[in-house]
Amino acid sequence: MELFQLEAFLAVVREGSFSAAAKALFRTQPAISQTIKKLEEEIGRPLFDRSSRRGQLTDAGRVLAEHAERLINLRQGAMAALDDVRQLRTGRVTIAANELTCLYLLPVLHDYRRLYPSVHVTVQRALASRVPSQVLDYGADFGLLTYRPDTSALQSVVVYHDELAFVVPPTHPLARRDKVSISELASETFIAHHVASPYRQRVIDTFSKRRVELRMPVQMPTIEAIKKFVAMGNGVALLPAITVESELARKDFIRVEVPELAFDRKLRFVYRREGTLSYAAQEFLNVAKAQSEAKGGRFDFVVER
Repeated sequence: MELFQLEAFLAVVREGSFSAAAKALFRTQPAISQTIKKLEEEIGRPLFDRSSRRGQLTDAGRVLAEHAERLINLRQGAMAALDDVRQLRTGRVTIAANELTCLYLLPVLHDYRRLYPSVHVTVQRALASRVPSQVLDYGADFGLLTYRPDTSALQSVVVYHDELAFVVPPTHPLARRDKVSISELASETFIAHHVASPYRQRVIDTFSKRRVELRMPVQMPTIEAIKKFVAMGNGVALLPAITVESELARKDFIRVEVPELAFDRKLRFVYRREGTLSYAAQEFLNVAKAQSEAKGGRFDFVVER
């Protein structure tokens, strides 16, 4: 039983004759008659009382008409819902990100929500080490990472170039300097994040290779806690530059250049290579690309092979 057969059947019911139904459906009368005949053969019962001039429905015809109407309406509802998805009048995008990378998302989300306010967006907080598996397990459409996952199952796109910023309170002796050497930091108290990361390890390795002591007696659970503790005069910190932009603008911190710690910290979206992105997810990537083209500078959009 095909939907067109049901549409032809309902057209005959509505129009009252095979010829009128054929005209309404832009078909010939023999074509409609043949369609109804095949439908009756499948059901094994006549649908119309041929002795009636108006083609009255049989008992089987009345039952089928009721269910056929529901099926046709259901299809129309499904097509309307799919059109809403295509036109982004509905949909959902889920992004897995940690505390550090989430700040990049804010301007992208601002533009995306302005364009597509009906799409539901969820940003899930996740450990960076678990983001790749979360995306591969369909727990998120995208992951936002500062490292490239070691798997060919994920496609990655570099969208932002961050760097580590060495920041000190305004009253700190180094605040009067534009640049310092890593060797001058041996006596400093670093307030660090307690979660291991590739860039944290890179900093540790750099200090070790330079034979400079790295003192990290205090470790905090969040970037906000680190910033507040440093602002209180309890030490210095190496933080992603994107996380201290507002504090630097207000002069809450002073940034001092450390050439040996000038690392390019790439932020990248990752998503599954297999399958197709939803309309909502694909448009999210398009918005990120448009933002990189409009802002330039640290914003980027480079597909990694």
